[in-house]
Amino acid sequence: MSNLSDIGFPTRSEQDINDMISHVLELAETIPCPQGFYLKFADASGAEIWLQGNAEQELIGFNPHFAGKSRRRVGLTKAIERESSELDGGFHALASLRNDDVETSPENPFVFDVPDFRLNQISQFPRVGEIQLTAFASNDFKIFADEKSYNESQTDELKYSSKSFVPVGLLAIDEEEEEIDLSAARPIGQFAGEIKEFELKTNALSAEKFYWFLVETLGGEVDVVADVKLISSEPNIGGIVSGQFWLSGKIIR
Repeated sequence: MSNLSDIGFPTRSEQDINDMISHVLELAETIPCPQGFYLKFADASGAEIWLQGNAEQELIGFNPHFAGKSRRRVGLTKAIERESSELDGGFHALASLRNDDVETSPENPFVFDVPDFRLNQISQFPRVGEIQLTAFASNDFKIFADEKSYNESQTDELKYSSKSFVPVGLLAIDEEEEEIDLSAARPIGQFAGEIKEFELKTNALSAEKFYWFLVETLGGEVDVVADVKLISSEPNIGGIVSGQFWLSGKIIR
């Protein structure tokens, strides 16, 4: 399983990835930016692929995303550039705001990547923003029928609420330093949350199915996407999902 299979692109080899890119190229919309350009493919299911090209018209990378229903107000505190590509990047954010004041709000920090990073010209931080956030499931993804089942599954001494969020991608970063180096921060979150909506979707380009969930967790809503192979039991409204997720977001405003 991979981030791609979570949105219906079961790429098992480099050739599979090349074939996917070839198909996407035929349908993608070109969006220029100062550092090059993006090629955006948007499937009717909500699945997206964002190819990246440099000023020499060379493809230099790509990222998946899912355009979901979640909306949350966050405090954006810093932009994060990535060494992987000059078109890659993300943001450090605070999940909980108090009266829209970033500086006096509770911490609850996290990091998320952005597929159209260079299209977001944010010059001043901190600032309040509205984002759509997608969490891509990994192999430890679990579904529980209700909060009681989730609580009973926790056998370790340290237990988490059914609406909890741990920014595991930030755990190695010392945020007490005067100048925080976030270049190594990973857009990874471990969380549990309540299923508000769900749907078995079909990627129209690949004809492959995947699951989408709208989940309420600590800090607000998040869209969760998961490979059908990760689903061991039938989901239900009010059920609990948990696991470790890659976080991809878009700035709405």
